[in-house]
Amino acid sequence: MEKYAWKGLIKEGQLEEYIRRHDALWPEMKEVLTAAGIKNYTIWNVGNELFGYYECEKGIDFAARVQRESAVVDRWNEYMKDILVMEMDPVTGAQPQLKKVFSFG
Repeated sequence: MEKYAWKGLIKEGQLEEYIRRHDALWPEMKEVLTAAGIKNYTIWNVGNELFGYYECEKGIDFAARVQRESAVVDRWNEYMKDILVMEMDPVTGAQPQLKKVFSFG
């Protein structure tokens, strides 16, 4: 199973709103993530920084394509842009994948 990690920034004072929106994640967004083969999706926070990680059951390319082609993901990104500063990869339309530099176990 391929792994994907990304980073982002929350705008100042918006952490509680970010958490609230994710606690109420839209059912149709959950459906897109499931269709993309995304498993074990977790987001961590320190200060205004975010670190996201998920596993791609059907591969990173498949997960990226499903998300890129989804109108639901487009609506979610629009919904979140007032509280996030997120760099997007112009090729994949997703957050740039972090490069793994260490692994143990």
